[in-house]
Amino acid sequence: MDVSRRYREAWEGYWSATSDTPGEAIWDSDPSLTSVPHTELLLPHADTSLPVVDLGCGNGTQTRYLATRFPRAIGVDLSHAAIAHARHADPEGVAEFAQLDLVDAEAVAALHERTGDTNVYMRAVIHQSEPEARAAVAAAVAVLVGERGRAFVVEPTPASKDVLQQVAQGPDGPPEKLRRVLDHGLKPASASEEEVRRLLQEAGLTTLAAGATALAQTEYLPDGSRVALPARWFVLGPAERRNGDVR
Repeated sequence: MDVSRRYREAWEGYWSATSDTPGEAIWDSDPSLTSVPHTELLLPHADTSLPVVDLGCGNGTQTRYLATRFPRAIGVDLSHAAIAHARHADPEGVAEFAQLDLVDAEAVAALHERTGDTNVYMRAVIHQSEPEARAAVAAAVAVLVGERGRAFVVEPTPASKDVLQQVAQGPDGPPEKLRRVLDHGLKPASASEEEVRRLLQEAGLTTLAAGATALAQTEYLPDGSRVALPARWFVLGPAERRNGDVR
């Protein structure tokens, strides 16, 4: 199974139209607002001797931070253009980057074969994936975690749509960063909290910790406050298996 041609082209088009300027993507917030607090939630549960894989790494901002907390950090993304941005922004090679379709089970299995069990960081990937591909995305997390890894997954909730609608209804319409997302046919916050929980469980993952949060964006409301999307986070490990069944 692969993602649809339309979906792949939407992301290639988006990242090709995005510059290397930090924060140019609406979700490209500084790690101090994203992967730093997220990692603090993950670390108490994780074996920090394992590598970490950043799924849907985009231009690699968070991957480069993760490389300071784990011995090896690998960022993967569907978009070749995103990976080109990530490599350009990391001339010293503190992290590794590769193109990967999370829906391609063989490619995900091959990555696990190369890395062994890993910790996983995935920020806001399920919610914008095509509905028929979401189970495969969750399964990719489980494959990479294996038996020893742990995952941090955070997804916007449907309440994020209200926030984005408020942003889009400014006097001049959607601001440029949000307009570019919409113009490329990307659909944020289209997965429910219940669906995300179910997909992770059915993939063979068990929740070790969870909570509510907000995902900081790089756009601001007219009053000067930062746009933040309501979200839910999960720290996950492999579910216990008995007689071949996931418990």
